[in-house]
Amino acid sequence: MAWIDRLRWRDVTLVALLLGLAPFLPEPHLWEKLKMLGAGTLVRPLDWFDLAMHGAPVLVLAIKGLRSGRSG
Repeated sequence: MAWIDRLRWRDVTLVALLLGLAPFLPEPHLWEKLKMLGAGTLVRPLDWFDLAMHGAPVLVLAIKGLRSGRSG
């Protein structure tokens, strides 16, 4: 987990925003996939891959925030 600590906040935030919100119109991909997950319609492997790819930077940002908050 030390590699997450070495990432710069600016870089992680920028990637999380860009990939988490892309494509911006008509609806962010991550939001669409989360709605599909909630509705139980996230069944195709491509949809799971999209969720992983668009959600991973947001997850890294959250982990970095948690680790930063715990360390002081």
